[in-house]
Amino acid sequence: MLRLMCILFCLLLPLQLAAKDTLPRKFSLQGTTLVYDTDIKEPGEAAEITDVDADRLRRILAENPAISELQLNSVGGSVYGGEEIAGLVMAYDLDTLVDGECVSACVDVFLAGNRRRMTEDSRIGFHQRSWPAPAVHDYYRSERKEQRWATPFEFGAWIYADTQREIHDHLSYMVARGVDPGFAIETLRTGSDREWYPSRLRLIAAGVLREFRPGLPEEDTEQGLLPGQPPAQLLPSDAGQLPSPG
Repeated sequence: MLRLMCILFCLLLPLQLAAKDTLPRKFSLQGTTLVYDTDIKEPGEAAEITDVDADRLRRILAENPAISELQLNSVGGSVYGGEEIAGLVMAYDLDTLVDGECVSACVDVFLAGNRRRMTEDSRIGFHQRSWPAPAVHDYYRSERKEQRWATPFEFGAWIYADTQREIHDHLSYMVARGVDPGFAIETLRTGSDREWYPSRLRLIAAGVLREFRPGLPEEDTEQGLLPGQPPAQLLPSDAGQLPSPG
């Protein structure tokens, strides 16, 4: 019997390693948890969320139906890529977990999860979205004919209206995912060159972290804590963690 088990192990191990090797570098499987760590990037790629990552995640989820949780470590990146990944998290009914840092566009992905948790010493950061001047210039040059912008001033008027729509849509998304409206508005105070890292206690109170899945009875464990973690060590004071006026 022991000999048979050894033979089966030797036969299955190469298949498991081969499956692992087919995953892009930012992704790795740990049981039913898919790890998405943008610090571990492909050669020549930025260490951030990219539009291509959404396509990669779509393929991984389709090929691994047992995945139930997405573990995150990312400083953000593409707004579009983050929104696409968030849509996949909701479509596949995944839980989310931050292990490390989750900032900016990563937060959109995190909020898409049902059960949303954060390991000890991890952080979730918020700041305003930005559009760098070179990218604005390139977009104007590429779209001005199709959009019929006769002058840069008409383009400026379009930006003003489009920005308001984008902010409205983003705040609506946060509230729809269970985040307190007042907290959602407060995330707009910090400029894009800085981050606001609320305490775990503040994130729980605002509905960002939640241990239970919506529609199910709340578990006896503290919200946002992993099993076995003592709440006293994980709930620091909010003192000094409010964002500076932006």
